[in-house]
Amino acid sequence: MLPRRLPTLLAGLALLALGACAGASRNGSALLVHHVGAYGQAAPTAVGHRNRVRVVVVGHSVRGREILARIVGAPSAHRRILIVGCLHGNESAGEAITRRLRSVSPPMRTALWLIDEFNPDGCRANTRQNADGVDLNRNAPWHWRALEQPGGTYYSGTRPLSEPESRAINRLINHLHPAVTIWYHQHASLVDDSSGGSLAIESHYAHSVGLPLRNYGEIPGSITTWQDVTYPQDTAFVVELPPGPLAASSIARHVGAILGLS
Repeated sequence: MLPRRLPTLLAGLALLALGACAGASRNGSALLVHHVGAYGQAAPTAVGHRNRVRVVVVGHSVRGREILARIVGAPSAHRRILIVGCLHGNESAGEAITRRLRSVSPPMRTALWLIDEFNPDGCRANTRQNADGVDLNRNAPWHWRALEQPGGTYYSGTRPLSEPESRAINRLINHLHPAVTIWYHQHASLVDDSSGGSLAIESHYAHSVGLPLRNYGEIPGSITTWQDVTYPQDTAFVVELPPGPLAASSIARHVGAILGLS
């Protein structure tokens, strides 16, 4: 199929629901794959479907690995909820939640954007940082400042958005404008209300999953604080999961809480 340039990410995604052509398969199932480039442009490369899940490449890591978003529901849905399973590569329990969400049916006019790994290099290496040694949750453009030296746990990079993963996050948020964004971390076992989102949403989520609501403190270069300050009508917050893998019952509670927010 010949690529077709679309003016914006959202316009391109709206057109996805209207398009149909031969699909490429992965593990025997056809997938709809769009490559999202700089400035929100999209070039479709293969079309198909599997349980209404569409796959979008939203960026690449330092080592060139694709950062994939899976869209459950209509891409043109007015209300979008973004769920990120893993940002720090050694805090991966949230991926069980994003994977389970691939098989749910979201409410009408709602699309779930599911990203298992926004730091695929760190996830492969089991490191908090990306392949440049940068803590991506210190690299956002909110009150960024130089933290630690290269090799430090919280090294914030050479400047705001110095990392390709950070730029992919920034670009996606700016074009998607998700009503709610949840970032899973470990290992503090709480829901963090420090970034300035809706306290009602965060409190409801914490109650639904049985975690305490706590102010974990402001962090320079925080992704969620940048989101909440930049888009105050929306809500982004961190869920700190307990250590280790999640039990099936815990995964079910988090999935139920997300569908409740929908």
